[in-house]
Amino acid sequence: MPTTNPDVWAIILAGGPGERLNVLSEHRAIPAVPFAGKYRIIDFVLSNCVNSGLDNLMVLTQYQPLSLHQHIGNGKPWDLDRLRGGVRVVAPYQGRKEAGWDRGTAHAVYQNLEEIYDLDTDLVLILGGDHIYKMDYRPLIDFHLQNKADVTVGIIRAPLEDAHRFGIVGVDDAGRVTTFEEKPTHPTDNLVSMGIYVFNKNVLTDRLLDDAATPNSQHDFGRNVIPQMLAAGDQVWAYLFEGYWEDIGTVEAYWQANMGLLDDQPALDLYERSWVVYTRSEERAPATVGANAQLEQSLISHGCQINGQVIHSVLSPGVVVEEGAVVRDSIILTDTVIGRNSRVERVVIDKEVVIDPDSQIGQGDDLTPNRAEPERLSSGVTLIGKRAHLPAGITVGRNCKIGPDVKPEDFSGLNLASGETVEAKGRAG
Repeated sequence: MPTTNPDVWAIILAGGPGERLNVLSEHRAIPAVPFAGKYRIIDFVLSNCVNSGLDNLMVLTQYQPLSLHQHIGNGKPWDLDRLRGGVRVVAPYQGRKEAGWDRGTAHAVYQNLEEIYDLDTDLVLILGGDHIYKMDYRPLIDFHLQNKADVTVGIIRAPLEDAHRFGIVGVDDAGRVTTFEEKPTHPTDNLVSMGIYVFNKNVLTDRLLDDAATPNSQHDFGRNVIPQMLAAGDQVWAYLFEGYWEDIGTVEAYWQANMGLLDDQPALDLYERSWVVYTRSEERAPATVGANAQLEQSLISHGCQINGQVIHSVLSPGVVVEEGAVVRDSIILTDTVIGRNSRVERVVIDKEVVIDPDSQIGQGDDLTPNRAEPERLSSGVTLIGKRAHLPAGITVGRNCKIGPDVKPEDFSGLNLASGETVEAKGRAG
């Protein structure tokens, strides 16, 4: 049975820039991006902490933090609104020894060094705020204590073709880390870092000071701090996690993770009563399904009004699908309206979008990568940004990007070929 000291402090890194999720993270941090209809990405790490018996949390924010701050609030949905402990949301501020924007994961923690000195704990758990998983942190912390480690790195086996996106961890038979290489171009192993670290607090503060004084450091745990600890002979151990874990920092990964929830036996069980994923929910009326509606293998959130067909899709609260409309293999975020007789296929649509009647979105077999962002939009998924309004009768191909706040007059015609981009007037296109 886990025996973790309940006074462990968890620091959640939730401030990195969000370019990888494109329009979804243009006006919000990645941890604040909606997932699985009703949740935000950060709900999973917050719920992991609470379900693991950890109730001393610090969330470090920076990039586009408003929606994230509003979502977390005082932490009440996670039972973290406490006089002692609970959750503290911390943004960069003036008055610190080294003020300014955080320049890396380690630097984000370093900027809060004075607060860390004051924490009443011997252990600090560093967590990323942009991963989807359910994990009990107590066995990890017990493993760290049992091995008298200076730092323990959470690792997982990833598909070798995806391993280049992560830090590659070399481990000996006992579980000690022997090498750590951040995002190599051609990885030869698939044991990867989860971005989870358990530090002895005194080791963490000392190594952050060392890193801050190192010329040309990128001030990153994976690129700098952990390799420097290995070079110095510190006790660096690895804890292998064998459950579900996804880094959904790309459009394709985000789409795939949502679609995976629709499997007959999904790898991520959102209905497990013993490990609830908590979130802040709006009060909305129940979902309604009209007489001529058709629903197949989909997640439908409260407040939705379905009068058309929804097939293998994920709908956030308040989505309206009008009569004759078809939504297939798509993710539709809050309060979007899919107009009468329109068809939406393999599309990710942000909040408050209006698609006028008789439109065809994500159509055709042309998989031309997006001309402006080929490395981010090439898998056939089309993206539509927040509050966009598409004109009636438009046809939009695959790998297209329609930016936030686009209006009907921003389109040059009613046929947007695959790989094209439309931005609102005043934006670069």
